[in-house]
Amino acid sequence: MNSEIEAGSQKLDTFKLGLALLIIVAGLVCFYLFDDYSLLFRVIGLLVGVGISVAIALQTVKGKEIWGYFRDAQIEVRKVVWPTRQETIQTTLIVIVMVILVAIILWLLDMFLGWSIGLIMGRG
Repeated sequence: MNSEIEAGSQKLDTFKLGLALLIIVAGLVCFYLFDDYSLLFRVIGLLVGVGISVAIALQTVKGKEIWGYFRDAQIEVRKVVWPTRQETIQTTLIVIVMVILVAIILWLLDMFLGWSIGLIMGRG
C-alpha cells in the first residue's frame, strides 16, 4: 500500500512540475505576444508567472529537497571564516607578483627557444 501512495504522490509531483513549466511557457508566450503593451507590465506579468511556478514547484518532493539544499548551503556559508582585508590584499599581491614572474620566465623561455630554433634552421 505504501508503494501505491508513493506512485500517486510521484504522479502528482510530475503534474505539479508540468503545470509549473506550462505557466512559465505561457508567461513567455504572453510576454512576446503582447509586445504592444508597456515593457514594465510585461515584465511584471512574467515575474508573477515565474513566482507562481516556483511556488507550485516547491510543493513537490524534489522542490522541497532543493529548498532544503539551499537552506543548508546558507547555514554553511555563515560558518565560513572570511579573511581580513589585510590578508586579502597580501594574498592578492602575492598572486599578482607570481603571475608577473611566471610571465617573465615564459617570455624568456620563448625568446630562448625562438633563438635556438633560428640557429638550428640557419636563420640566426
